[in-house]
Amino acid sequence: MEKIVAVRIRGKWNVRKEIEDTLCLLGLRRKNHCVVLENNKSNLGMLKKVKDYITYGEIKEEILNKLISKKKPKKIVKKSGEIKKLIFNLPNPKKGFRSIKRGFNQGGDLGYRGEKINEFILRIIENIKSD
Repeated sequence: MEKIVAVRIRGKWNVRKEIEDTLCLLGLRRKNHCVVLENNKSNLGMLKKVKDYITYGEIKEEILNKLISKKKPKKIVKKSGEIKKLIFNLPNPKKGFRSIKRGFNQGGDLGYRGEKINEFILRIIENIKSD
């Protein structure tokens, strides 16, 4: 099944309780937390609800493997032996963000970016320091 990756790029200040609760359910408690989820209707609904605080899209398997090899997941959520969610704590992307107040289509970083999320994750992987 195809996986979706979401990265929280805005902080905790002035966030409505209902939005903060949805971010917590996703596992995106703080800025630069990243979560890998199954691509299903309920997860997509939650991601669309919090699109003004995150960026998300479909991740390729090789990019996911590269991320896991470079940075160990902070938390792994399993249900009946199957991995449902991987949560990472990541650094800022190399060369920084474009804008955390505008949507991806308006030249910013927020919201849905489809396959282009892979380039964004690669920029973050480049900035991970080896332990």
